[in-house]
Amino acid sequence: MFAESYTLTDTHTHIYYHAGTDKLEDQMQRCFDQQINRLFLPNVDQASIAPVMSTAAAYPANCFPMLGLHPCSVKEDYKAELAHIEKALAQHKVYAIGEIGLDLYWDKSTLEIQKDAFRTQVAWAKALSLPIDIHCREAFDELFPLLEELKDEKLYGVLHCFTGTLEQAQRAIDLGFALGIGGVVTFKKAGLDAVVKEIDLQHIVLETDAPYLAPSPYRGKENESSYLYHIAEKVADLKQISIKELATITTENATRIFGI
Repeated sequence: MFAESYTLTDTHTHIYYHAGTDKLEDQMQRCFDQQINRLFLPNVDQASIAPVMSTAAAYPANCFPMLGLHPCSVKEDYKAELAHIEKALAQHKVYAIGEIGLDLYWDKSTLEIQKDAFRTQVAWAKALSLPIDIHCREAFDELFPLLEELKDEKLYGVLHCFTGTLEQAQRAIDLGFALGIGGVVTFKKAGLDAVVKEIDLQHIVLETDAPYLAPSPYRGKENESSYLYHIAEKVADLKQISIKELATITTENATRIFGI
């Protein structure tokens, strides 16, 4: 029994990987036990649309879908993938275009088609008046000029799994983006804690990116959305506020961005 009630929001989780299984039900129950009552689900490709939507249908008050083509899924057939996702956007209510972005960690050779896919999906977001949920790995130098090229009053969203410098954080904020803070903030040598200390909470949302990047004390193991509590605990400690206050502010931020 909790002494006080609040709602934590996981703004980026792939919990839908367990769609239709007992594991999904178990993980959702553990979320509810930790007062994590709102989860935003980004797909990564055409194949992941169905599990995202079935999970959102199973938990309509708690799970909110996003649709996009992940940069690591941008291959030679990316235009066909985009066409399938665009068709799905016409059939489903979604709360963001994502996750989309640039990833130069795995494959630098696809940068130009990653950029093309990104531009296409940003155009969808603007047309639908939706935020974008950005994946950026080892590509800040390429991402920021692209965002500046596309910047207008309709471009906004979340820079998911932010692990950059304070300067990069400020640049993202200046471009109209909130920072998705996840498990890396709990890693002792990552340096993200020092950055988060300097950022106003109005620019922060919380996320797990489950099943990836589990926070301490689960680092190296499979992540799940219920572990958001450990991320919230760390950020609350850095900001010297209660978890309830942190939950209130970051959930309000998520509501402002995603419209729910």
